[in-house]
Amino acid sequence: MRIRNCGTGWGGLVRVAGVAAAVAAAFAVTGAAAQVTDCQGDIGKLQQKRETYISALNRITKAGKGKLDPIAACPQLRSLSTIEGQILDYMTKNQNWCDIPDTVIENVKEGRQKTASFAGQACKFAAQARKAQQQAAQGGGGAPQAPRLPTGPL
Repeated sequence: MRIRNCGTGWGGLVRVAGVAAAVAAAFAVTGAAAQVTDCQGDIGKLQQKRETYISALNRITKAGKGKLDPIAACPQLRSLSTIEGQILDYMTKNQNWCDIPDTVIENVKEGRQKTASFAGQACKFAAQARKAQQQAAQGGGGAPQAPRLPTGPL
């Protein structure tokens, strides 16, 4: 299984590499080869799905010249949070079989919570932007301004 750093380069807005690092750490301390192979394969498949959403978010940011468009990012962030939840569920359910330490589970849980929180914020801003666009389309004033996303680490 190939796990790589998935940093986004968004100026600290989203730090999603933590889950990948925790998954990699889980297999650094595993037991029997058959167990590791099963666990790595299962988590590897989930990790590939996760990478798909991270790549999509990177494309959205690149298209926005370094700024994340909340309307385009909202569904991707929700999907990313969902897949991270699936990874967490798998790791929790199979913790003994895969010999995953409690600290790794906690790190994955914290990373997933940060992603979910950021997704909620982005989707809130997306809803506000859509509302502003609708008001502008109905003659409610000038061009809508996309709300600014929060800055800083998650």
